[in-house]
Amino acid sequence: MSAERPYRGFRPCNEIPGIAVNASSYHRGLLLVTLSAIAWSLAGYFTRLIGLDAWTMLVWRGIFGALGIAVVIVALNGKNTTGLFLRLGRPGWLFVAVSAAGMVCFITSLRHTTVTHSAVIYATVPFIAAFLGWVFLRETPTRSAVTASLAALVGVGVMVGFGVEGGLLGDLLAFGMTLAMAVMMVIARRHPGIPVLPAACLSALASGLVVWPFGHPLDVTGSDLFYLALFGLVNSAAGLTLFTFGARLLPAIETALIGSLDAPLAPLWVWLAFGETPSHQTLAGAVIVFAAVFFHVARSAAGRRRNGSIRTVPQTADTG
Repeated sequence: MSAERPYRGFRPCNEIPGIAVNASSYHRGLLLVTLSAIAWSLAGYFTRLIGLDAWTMLVWRGIFGALGIAVVIVALNGKNTTGLFLRLGRPGWLFVAVSAAGMVCFITSLRHTTVTHSAVIYATVPFIAAFLGWVFLRETPTRSAVTASLAALVGVGVMVGFGVEGGLLGDLLAFGMTLAMAVMMVIARRHPGIPVLPAACLSALASGLVVWPFGHPLDVTGSDLFYLALFGLVNSAAGLTLFTFGARLLPAIETALIGSLDAPLAPLWVWLAFGETPSHQTLAGAVIVFAAVFFHVARSAAGRRRNGSIRTVPQTADTG
């Protein structure tokens, strides 16, 4: 699908460098990435809710996630759907591979470390994404974005404190997920021609199929299958769909910063559902993270009002 015929309800930015774009595109990006953070923050809740091994969860989460994204693609593209999958290209397949690897690391990390440990490691995404964006995209982060990123890191650090909870394997897996997320952000910005939803659909499917031999996907009960379907449709399908659209409307570090909202939200859902009472450090850290995010968004909005425009990198490609 060409840039002249985008998805219904989605208007991509088709600007050259330095040209102002309508503020609604930026605000749409903020909303989409924020909603994706909420969807992703439910992963800890689902991994606690579903009493299956990580591999079996990954299989069905991937399958249901891929089905959910496929439904969206077909609804928006009809008979042109097949063509979108055939036009992934090398960058698209790279996005698929990195995203699938990140999903596997993410879910397995939650079975080997705590939700808060995973959150604090994920908070390093702004730094990794900013470095990769600077190297490959020549995007220079603003002072307020860097300051807010540092504050977000402090916030999730406060949540974990200096305890001995968690595990080395889980922490390493969480870092693998974090690195994959930062790379995905940069790929989406560097190659806006990637049909992002087909790429997300294939990555979700791949993350499930690659671990099929290690789990017991045919031994699940009807109740388990219901919750696995919710896991895949909400956390995978909704999260990836919202993120891949929203990330294309924001700079890499800003995308990562807004995405850090899932750090305080993830332990919140587990606390509400399973009574895992957060410590005072967790509550204090959540306040710091939220304050950092809202500080930066407010500063950015004030700057745009003064300038009357938004600056962005070119966005010229397929929204498929």
